[in-house]
Amino acid sequence: MDIETIRNYCLSLPYTSEDMPFGDEYLILRVYGKIFACIGLEMPDYFVVKCDSDYAIELRDRYSEIVPAWHWNKKYWNQISLCGSLSDELIISLVRHSYAEVVKKLPRRVVYENPLLSTVY
Repeated sequence: MDIETIRNYCLSLPYTSEDMPFGDEYLILRVYGKIFACIGLEMPDYFVVKCDSDYAIELRDRYSEIVPAWHWNKKYWNQISLCGSLSDELIISLVRHSYAEVVKKLPRRVVYENPLLSTVY
């Protein structure tokens, strides 16, 4: 899987937007204004996603391609390497998990008014 495929998948999720608030080096993907993924354009073999803290530790222990994300809260953010042997299905599930983690923190009113948000879980 390549970074462009990941970007396109992220943008296919409901209410997702992208911007570059940290300069031209980083593409940020958001749901309702909240970050769920970061793609470093100068390092196209890596991207960052949010994760449940216990699941983050489990993933890091299981896969050498998953490490705490540099310059992000290491309790919740993982950096994923695309240079290893991670399956496309696992990568997509990590993106979906990140999206779902952010949606869970949105106000209930927002989720209620936008039922497509809950279809990604």
